[in-house]
Amino acid sequence: MSSDLPKVLQPLGGKPMLTHLLATARQLAPEKIHVVIGAKADQVKAAFADQSDLNWISQPDQLGTGHAVQQALPSVPTGARALVLYGDHPLVPLDDLRSMLASTSPLTLMTMLPVNPRGYGRILRDRNGRIEAIIEHKDATPNQLLIQEVNTGIVAASQELLQSLLAEINNDNAQHEYYLTDIFELAYEQGLDIQAVVASNEDDIQGANNRRQLASLERRYQYHAANQLMDAGAMLADPARIDVRGEVELGRDVCLDINVLLQGKVVLGNDVYIGPAVILKDVEIAAGSRVEAHSIIEQAKVGKNCSIGPFARIRPGTQLADAVKVGNFVEIKKSTLGAGSKASHLSYIGDTSMGERVNIGAGTITCNYDGANKHQTIIEDDVFIGSDTQLVAPVKVGKNATVGAGSTITKDVAAGSLAVSRVRQSSISNWKSPQSKGDK
Repeated sequence: MSSDLPKVLQPLGGKPMLTHLLATARQLAPEKIHVVIGAKADQVKAAFADQSDLNWISQPDQLGTGHAVQQALPSVPTGARALVLYGDHPLVPLDDLRSMLASTSPLTLMTMLPVNPRGYGRILRDRNGRIEAIIEHKDATPNQLLIQEVNTGIVAASQELLQSLLAEINNDNAQHEYYLTDIFELAYEQGLDIQAVVASNEDDIQGANNRRQLASLERRYQYHAANQLMDAGAMLADPARIDVRGEVELGRDVCLDINVLLQGKVVLGNDVYIGPAVILKDVEIAAGSRVEAHSIIEQAKVGKNCSIGPFARIRPGTQLADAVKVGNFVEIKKSTLGAGSKASHLSYIGDTSMGERVNIGAGTITCNYDGANKHQTIIEDDVFIGSDTQLVAPVKVGKNATVGAGSTITKDVAAGSLAVSRVRQSSISNWKSPQSKGDK
């Protein structure tokens, strides 16, 4: 990966790669999940420190897949059935794993039939079609490389069988490693039945050893995420141009335009429209609201029938009541806006408690920071704030008050009053503009 971040912590769908595999494993209801880790083990363990169902097993020397399983087996109870998975193969379908666990054979593996089998170990079968061995790509003959059926590395077997078979393998191969795949030849020689479960889709069994492969996995993950949204009833303008990096809850008839990014926990009510290039992170948007193009909403709640954007930014701690309008180039931070209030363009509203039916004129700024501390602005119901106004917090504007355009308000404005703070306009007759004296 050419990265300081361990491979299994590389992001996929906004989460560490290993997170996805663990989530799938947990749906199988295992007694325990054992995670074998080698390089940068402390960094990996720290990323999952809050997950108490994981048993971490150290593999200081990486001597192959067979060696890795050997390290884990002492922690697996006698009589238990083990399922071997790989941390850099995060998208293995749950149903395929269930099919493996439903097998009655003592040794089961998952195979696949990729269009291009290059790099994979080939499945060798005898004349009766029984699996007799797996040969790694680097050790295969030219004829063996023509075989299409390949090994995924995913294996299910009893603890006792794995332990006995692994005790007999060696590292006499091109990589000088202990291959887990060598147990199949041993099992065949012992007359054991080996069953293969063919993967339902090879694209879901891919691993990631470099940035290009990780990018391919990301697109596959987003393919599944887009399908889940559409299955839930969402209309996607283009399923290939949406990114989901968290959990999404949808009402009916939600519409998502192109290049939308959904992060964290996103809840969208009925008939919500999300325009192109919108970013939503940890957001709740109630029914009938519209978010227009290139807007960003983060850690906020939006009421029903609101209109936001285009080019609006709603920052953390903001709550918009029903029928609020936030227009283009408006930024709101840690503020509440009451029902029917609107800030249509070019304004900053921070640390503000705003009532209902308030009109914020263009260019309005709540001056909430004095260089050391933040202060609150209170704007009560039915207030009209004229364009190009600065409200220097802490300050309060009472009900039904009006603030004239171009004012700087530093004192509270009484309910029902008009506040104007601007220099009186004057005109000079017969004014002559300065004339250029030419170059000197």
